[in-house]
Amino acid sequence: MAIKTPLKWVGSKVRLMSQLLPHLPEGKRLVEPFAGSCAVMMNTDYDEYLIADVNPDLVNLYKVMAYETDAFLRELEILFSAGYLGEAESRAVYYYAVRDAFNMSGKAFGDQSVEAAARFMYLNRHCFNGLCRYNRRGQFNVPFGKYKTNYFPLNEVRTFAEKAKRATFITAHYAETLDLVRDGDVVYCDPPYLTETGNFTAYTEGGFSHMDQGRLARRLRRLARKGISVVASNSDVETVHYLYAGFEVARLNAPRSVGAAATSQKVAAELILKSPKTIVVEAIA
Repeated sequence: MAIKTPLKWVGSKVRLMSQLLPHLPEGKRLVEPFAGSCAVMMNTDYDEYLIADVNPDLVNLYKVMAYETDAFLRELEILFSAGYLGEAESRAVYYYAVRDAFNMSGKAFGDQSVEAAARFMYLNRHCFNGLCRYNRRGQFNVPFGKYKTNYFPLNEVRTFAEKAKRATFITAHYAETLDLVRDGDVVYCDPPYLTETGNFTAYTEGGFSHMDQGRLARRLRRLARKGISVVASNSDVETVHYLYAGFEVARLNAPRSVGAAATSQKVAAELILKSPKTIVVEAIA
Protein backbone atom coordinates (compact mmCIF):
# COMPACT_ATOMS: atom_id res chain seq x y z
CA MET A 1 0.00 0.00 0.00
CA ALA A 2 1.30 3.45 -0.92
CA ILE A 3 2.46 5.83 1.80
CA LYS A 4 0.17 8.84 2.08
CA THR A 5 1.52 12.37 2.16
CA PRO A 6 0.68 15.12 4.68
CA LEU A 7 -0.79 17.27 1.90
CA LYS A 8 -3.94 16.93 -0.14
CA TRP A 9 -2.80 17.54 -3.69
CA VAL A 10 -4.41 17.70 -7.11
CA GLY A 11 -2.59 15.23 -9.34
CA SER A 12 -0.89 13.47 -6.43
CA LYS A 13 0.82 10.26 -7.49
CA VAL A 14 -0.08 8.35 -4.30
CA ARG A 15 -2.79 6.31 -6.02
CA LEU A 16 -0.58 5.69 -9.06
CA MET A 17 2.61 4.59 -7.33
CA SER A 18 2.11 0.90 -8.10
CA GLN A 19 1.95 1.81 -11.80
CA LEU A 20 4.69 4.45 -11.71
CA LEU A 21 7.35 2.55 -9.74
CA PRO A 22 8.20 0.06 -12.53
CA HIS A 23 9.11 3.02 -14.76
CA LEU A 24 11.53 4.64 -12.29
CA PRO A 25 15.04 3.27 -12.91
CA GLU A 26 17.70 2.66 -10.30
CA GLY A 27 20.04 5.47 -9.39
CA LYS A 28 21.71 7.12 -6.43
CA ARG A 29 19.68 10.36 -6.41
CA LEU A 30 16.16 11.23 -7.54
CA VAL A 31 15.70 14.78 -8.82
CA GLU A 32 12.17 16.22 -8.80
CA PRO A 33 11.72 19.75 -10.20
CA PHE A 34 7.93 19.64 -9.58
CA ALA A 35 7.75 17.92 -6.20
CA GLY A 36 4.13 18.76 -5.28
CA SER A 37 3.02 16.62 -2.35
CA CYS A 38 6.30 14.61 -2.42
CA ALA A 39 4.39 11.37 -3.00
CA VAL A 40 7.18 10.00 -5.19
CA MET A 41 9.88 10.78 -2.61
CA MET A 42 7.86 9.12 0.13
CA ASN A 43 7.24 5.98 -1.91
CA THR A 44 10.69 5.34 -3.37
CA ASP A 45 14.01 4.30 -1.87
CA TYR A 46 16.81 6.35 -3.41
CA ASP A 47 19.88 7.19 -1.36
CA GLU A 48 19.39 10.92 -1.96
CA TYR A 49 16.71 13.30 -3.18
CA LEU A 50 16.83 16.77 -4.69
CA ILE A 51 13.32 18.08 -4.07
CA ALA A 52 12.40 21.34 -5.76
CA ASP A 53 9.38 23.45 -6.50
CA VAL A 54 8.86 27.01 -7.69
CA ASN A 55 6.27 27.65 -4.96
CA PRO A 56 8.08 29.13 -1.91
CA ASP A 57 5.14 28.41 0.42
CA LEU A 58 5.36 24.73 -0.46
CA VAL A 59 9.13 24.52 -0.05
CA ASN A 60 8.94 26.35 3.29
CA LEU A 61 6.46 23.68 4.40
CA TYR A 62 8.83 20.89 3.32
CA LYS A 63 11.68 22.41 5.30
CA VAL A 64 9.65 23.13 8.44
CA MET A 65 8.16 19.62 8.49
CA ALA A 66 11.66 18.20 8.05
CA TYR A 67 13.70 20.37 10.40
CA GLU A 68 11.21 21.80 12.95
CA THR A 69 8.80 18.89 13.15
CA ASP A 70 7.67 19.18 16.77
CA ALA A 71 7.17 22.95 16.66
CA PHE A 72 5.25 22.60 13.41
CA LEU A 73 2.92 19.92 14.82
CA ARG A 74 2.22 22.02 17.93
CA GLU A 75 1.30 25.04 15.81
CA LEU A 76 -0.79 22.92 13.46
CA GLU A 77 -2.69 21.30 16.33
CA ILE A 78 -3.66 24.75 17.65
CA LEU A 79 -5.06 25.70 14.24
CA PHE A 80 -6.94 22.43 13.79
CA SER A 81 -8.43 22.57 17.29
CA ALA A 82 -9.60 26.16 17.02
CA GLY A 83 -10.95 25.50 13.54
CA TYR A 84 -13.48 22.97 14.80
CA LEU A 85 -15.10 25.10 17.47
CA GLY A 86 -18.70 26.07 16.72
CA GLU A 87 -20.97 25.37 13.77
CA ALA A 88 -20.02 25.12 10.10
CA GLU A 89 -20.48 28.87 9.62
CA SER A 90 -18.06 29.60 12.44
CA ARG A 91 -15.54 27.14 10.99
CA ALA A 92 -15.75 28.97 7.67
CA VAL A 93 -15.17 32.31 9.37
CA TYR A 94 -12.10 30.87 11.09
CA TYR A 95 -10.79 29.44 7.81
CA TYR A 96 -10.98 32.83 6.11
CA ALA A 97 -9.29 34.47 9.10
CA VAL A 98 -6.40 32.02 8.77
CA ARG A 99 -6.30 32.62 5.02
CA ASP A 100 -6.12 36.38 5.56
CA ALA A 101 -3.36 35.97 8.13
CA PHE A 102 -1.44 33.75 5.74
CA ASN A 103 -1.75 36.24 2.89
CA MET A 104 -0.78 39.19 5.13
CA SER A 105 2.19 37.48 6.81
CA GLY A 106 4.77 38.57 4.28
CA LYS A 107 4.84 35.17 2.60
CA ALA A 108 5.05 36.89 -0.77
CA PHE A 109 8.45 38.17 0.37
CA GLY A 110 9.64 34.72 1.37
CA ASP A 111 8.28 34.25 4.90
CA GLN A 112 10.17 31.20 6.12
CA SER A 113 8.48 30.43 9.42
CA VAL A 114 6.78 27.66 11.35
CA GLU A 115 3.62 29.77 11.54
CA ALA A 116 3.48 30.27 7.78
CA ALA A 117 4.02 26.55 7.17
CA ALA A 118 1.30 25.56 9.65
CA ARG A 119 -1.16 28.02 8.13
CA PHE A 120 -0.40 26.70 4.65
CA MET A 121 -1.00 23.12 5.80
CA TYR A 122 -4.21 24.12 7.59
CA LEU A 123 -5.49 25.83 4.44
CA ASN A 124 -4.53 22.85 2.31
CA ARG A 125 -6.42 20.41 4.53
CA HIS A 126 -9.53 22.59 4.83
CA CYS A 127 -9.89 24.33 1.47
CA PHE A 128 -12.03 23.13 -1.42
CA ASN A 129 -10.64 19.83 -2.72
CA GLY A 130 -7.13 20.58 -1.52
CA LEU A 131 -6.54 23.02 -4.37
CA CYS A 132 -3.50 25.29 -4.34
CA ARG A 133 -4.30 28.46 -6.27
CA TYR A 134 -3.22 32.09 -6.14
CA ASN A 135 -4.57 35.31 -7.59
CA ARG A 136 -2.50 37.77 -9.60
CA ARG A 137 -1.30 39.43 -6.40
CA GLY A 138 0.12 36.14 -5.20
CA GLN A 139 -2.58 35.62 -2.58
CA PHE A 140 -3.94 32.17 -1.80
CA ASN A 141 -7.61 32.37 -2.83
CA VAL A 142 -9.18 28.89 -2.57
CA PRO A 143 -12.54 28.91 -0.72
CA PHE A 144 -13.46 26.91 2.37
CA GLY A 145 -14.13 23.23 1.74
CA LYS A 146 -17.07 22.77 4.16
CA TYR A 147 -15.75 19.50 5.62
CA LYS A 148 -17.67 18.10 8.61
CA THR A 149 -14.50 16.53 9.97
CA ASN A 150 -10.88 16.65 8.94
CA TYR A 151 -7.97 14.30 9.46
CA PHE A 152 -4.95 15.54 11.40
CA PRO A 153 -1.90 14.20 9.49
CA LEU A 154 0.33 13.45 12.48
CA ASN A 155 1.73 10.14 11.22
CA GLU A 156 2.20 11.48 7.72
CA VAL A 157 4.22 14.46 8.97
CA ARG A 158 6.42 12.19 11.10
CA THR A 159 6.96 9.85 8.14
CA PHE A 160 7.82 12.79 5.90
CA ALA A 161 10.35 14.12 8.41
CA GLU A 162 12.08 10.75 8.59
CA LYS A 163 12.33 10.41 4.81
CA ALA A 164 13.45 14.02 4.49
CA LYS A 165 16.76 13.15 6.16
CA ARG A 166 17.87 12.01 2.70
CA ALA A 167 16.59 15.12 0.90
CA THR A 168 17.73 18.58 -0.05
CA PHE A 169 14.89 21.08 -0.57
CA ILE A 170 15.18 24.12 -2.83
CA THR A 171 12.85 26.79 -4.18
CA ALA A 172 13.73 26.88 -7.85
CA HIS A 173 12.39 27.09 -11.38
CA TYR A 174 12.56 23.71 -13.11
CA ALA A 175 15.35 24.96 -15.39
CA GLU A 176 17.52 25.84 -12.39
CA THR A 177 16.86 22.43 -10.86
CA LEU A 178 17.69 20.56 -14.06
CA ASP A 179 20.99 22.48 -14.25
CA LEU A 180 21.95 20.70 -11.01
CA VAL A 181 21.51 17.20 -12.46
CA ARG A 182 24.67 15.09 -12.40
CA ASP A 183 25.73 11.73 -13.79
CA GLY A 184 23.91 8.85 -12.15
CA ASP A 185 20.82 10.87 -11.24
CA VAL A 186 17.27 9.90 -12.11
CA VAL A 187 15.01 12.80 -13.12
CA TYR A 188 11.26 12.59 -12.60
CA CYS A 189 9.15 15.49 -13.86
CA ASP A 190 5.46 15.85 -13.00
CA PRO A 191 4.64 19.34 -14.33
CA PRO A 192 1.20 20.95 -14.47
CA TYR A 193 -0.40 18.91 -17.22
CA LEU A 194 -0.86 20.17 -20.75
CA THR A 195 -4.45 20.62 -21.88
CA GLU A 196 -5.80 21.51 -25.29
CA THR A 197 -8.45 23.78 -23.73
CA GLY A 198 -6.38 25.97 -21.41
CA ASN A 199 -8.18 24.69 -18.30
CA PHE A 200 -6.66 25.15 -14.83
CA THR A 201 -3.48 23.09 -14.51
CA ALA A 202 -1.13 25.21 -12.40
CA TYR A 203 -0.76 26.38 -8.81
CA THR A 204 1.39 29.49 -9.14
CA GLU A 205 0.28 32.91 -10.28
CA GLY A 206 2.58 32.64 -13.30
CA GLY A 207 0.96 29.47 -14.60
CA PHE A 208 2.60 26.92 -16.89
CA SER A 209 1.99 27.63 -20.56
CA HIS A 210 2.25 25.56 -23.74
CA MET A 211 5.60 27.29 -24.34
CA ASP A 212 6.79 26.11 -20.93
CA GLN A 213 5.78 22.57 -21.86
CA GLY A 214 7.91 22.76 -24.99
CA ARG A 215 10.92 24.21 -23.16
CA LEU A 216 10.71 21.50 -20.52
CA ALA A 217 10.52 18.73 -23.13
CA ARG A 218 13.60 20.08 -24.92
CA ARG A 219 15.57 20.25 -21.68
CA LEU A 220 14.62 16.69 -20.78
CA ARG A 221 15.59 15.55 -24.27
CA ARG A 222 19.03 17.14 -23.88
CA LEU A 223 19.53 15.37 -20.54
CA ALA A 224 18.50 12.07 -22.12
CA ARG A 225 21.08 12.56 -24.87
CA LYS A 226 23.72 12.86 -22.13
CA GLY A 227 22.68 9.50 -20.72
CA ILE A 228 20.60 10.77 -17.80
CA SER A 229 17.57 8.63 -16.95
CA VAL A 230 14.50 10.82 -17.50
CA VAL A 231 10.88 10.02 -16.66
CA ALA A 232 7.98 12.45 -17.08
CA SER A 233 4.23 12.37 -16.56
CA ASN A 234 1.71 14.31 -18.61
CA SER A 235 -1.73 14.13 -20.15
CA ASP A 236 -2.55 11.87 -23.08
CA VAL A 237 -2.94 14.55 -25.76
CA GLU A 238 -1.46 14.85 -29.23
CA THR A 239 0.90 17.70 -28.35
CA VAL A 240 2.56 15.68 -25.57
CA HIS A 241 3.14 12.76 -27.96
CA TYR A 242 4.80 15.20 -30.36
CA LEU A 243 6.96 16.91 -27.73
CA TYR A 244 8.26 13.58 -26.43
CA ALA A 245 8.64 11.80 -29.78
CA GLY A 246 11.27 9.08 -29.38
CA PHE A 247 10.54 8.53 -25.69
CA GLU A 248 9.07 5.25 -24.50
CA VAL A 249 5.37 5.78 -23.78
CA ALA A 250 3.17 3.96 -21.27
CA ARG A 251 -0.49 4.83 -20.97
CA LEU A 252 -2.39 4.48 -17.71
CA ASN A 253 -5.72 5.51 -16.25
CA ALA A 254 -5.45 7.97 -13.39
CA PRO A 255 -8.24 8.76 -10.90
CA ARG A 256 -9.31 12.39 -10.79
CA SER A 257 -11.31 13.82 -7.90
CA VAL A 258 -11.54 17.58 -8.57
CA GLY A 259 -15.26 18.15 -8.29
CA ALA A 260 -18.00 19.24 -5.97
CA ALA A 261 -18.70 15.74 -4.69
CA ALA A 262 -17.20 12.29 -4.50
CA THR A 263 -19.57 11.15 -7.23
CA SER A 264 -17.78 13.50 -9.62
CA GLN A 265 -14.61 11.42 -9.50
CA LYS A 266 -13.49 10.31 -12.93
CA VAL A 267 -10.67 8.44 -14.61
CA ALA A 268 -8.39 10.26 -17.05
CA ALA A 269 -5.80 8.94 -19.48
CA GLU A 270 -2.25 9.83 -18.49
CA LEU A 271 1.17 9.17 -20.00
CA ILE A 272 4.45 8.04 -18.50
CA LEU A 273 7.27 9.14 -20.81
CA LYS A 274 10.62 7.47 -20.34
CA SER A 275 13.87 8.29 -22.12
CA PRO A 276 15.05 5.33 -24.21
CA LYS A 277 18.63 4.06 -24.15
CA THR A 278 19.11 5.58 -27.59
CA ILE A 279 17.12 8.69 -28.44
CA VAL A 280 16.36 10.16 -31.85
CA VAL A 281 18.36 13.40 -31.92
CA GLU A 282 16.47 15.05 -34.75
CA ALA A 283 12.97 14.48 -33.35
CA ILE A 284 12.75 17.93 -31.76
CA ALA A 285 15.20 20.61 -32.82
